[in-house]
Amino acid sequence: MPWKNQGGGPWGSGPKGPWGSGPQPVGPRPPDLEDLLRRGQDRLQQIMPGGYFSGVGITLIILLIVAFWLLSGFFRVQSEELGVVLRFGKHVRTVQPGLNYHLPYPIETVLLPKALRVNTTSIGMTLIEDPARRGRSIRDVPEESLMLTGDENIVDVDFTVLWRIKPDGVGDFLFNIQNPEGTVKAVAESAMREVIGRSQIQPILTGARNVTEQGVQELIQKTLDSYGSGILITQVQMQKVDPPAQVIDAFRDVQAARANQEQLQNEAQTYANQVVPQARGRAAKILQDAEGYKEQAVAEAKGQSARFLKVYDEYKKAPDVTRERIYLETMERVLGGADKLVYDGGPSGQGVVPYLPLPELSAKRPPTTGPQSSGGNR
Repeated sequence: MPWKNQGGGPWGSGPKGPWGSGPQPVGPRPPDLEDLLRRGQDRLQQIMPGGYFSGVGITLIILLIVAFWLLSGFFRVQSEELGVVLRFGKHVRTVQPGLNYHLPYPIETVLLPKALRVNTTSIGMTLIEDPARRGRSIRDVPEESLMLTGDENIVDVDFTVLWRIKPDGVGDFLFNIQNPEGTVKAVAESAMREVIGRSQIQPILTGARNVTEQGVQELIQKTLDSYGSGILITQVQMQKVDPPAQVIDAFRDVQAARANQEQLQNEAQTYANQVVPQARGRAAKILQDAEGYKEQAVAEAKGQSARFLKVYDEYKKAPDVTRERIYLETMERVLGGADKLVYDGGPSGQGVVPYLPLPELSAKRPPTTGPQSSGGNR
């Protein structure tokens, strides 16, 4: 008989050893697993009279199994996901985020791609862990970013592509392409090289970025649609567009010279915009003055012509009278404003008789007052 089963011994009663009482448990004792199993079996026997393998017991077990199998069809779709339900491997429907249900496995299964999340793919650069900065840093990938332009120059282009899954193309995305990230990256790099190869380097470095981005986005989308990928390209962003590092200083000098050229052209255009309207205004004024003189000369000529015709009509009626009248009017106009000398050319004449200019003398004589006039009269 072992020491612990002895009712008494040399060390007293109870489970004691030769060195005294054994270790005593502190606090409540943990439940005994065998005791719990035994109690569960007793309860099942009370529920299922006749044992586990009776008709009622087997039916209840089958019902429980079927219930758990049916309940396994519930699934939850997260906010960035779409549920793709497959029936025997065939896509039958797409469900929105939230709690949903499908027929249990193996009839239907569900795939949960992150179809509502916008993904970013970088070309020409990559993020690497930087222990010194305790974060990530960007490293250039020249084999992806160096491209040849249409005028045979080399340009370094880093860009990113933002893309997501089409709401109606989730099935195509899951079954038509195997590596979506790699596919988008390869197609984007190829499209950018094609667009850059058709362009000149100067517009790419200055003001044609939006046109280039739009062209690359359209070409990527067209290629992915031909693959039936179910991917939608939302935006293409050119991060860096520079010449190679070996010649970047020379390109910057060229850009500075082009900027100065554009500035001088703008200044010349401004001066032209100021001078040309003034010259056009003066030319218009000269033309208007000439037009006015023309109209005046034509009107005077027409008036003189009408007057001559009227005089001629009167002359035909009475030639002698008209001739004498014209002579007198002409002499009146000629002699009216001239200095006059009277010459008596008759036989009794004594030659040239001086003419006393009484009007001029009377005009130059100062006016006289009353007393002086009276004195003069005396």
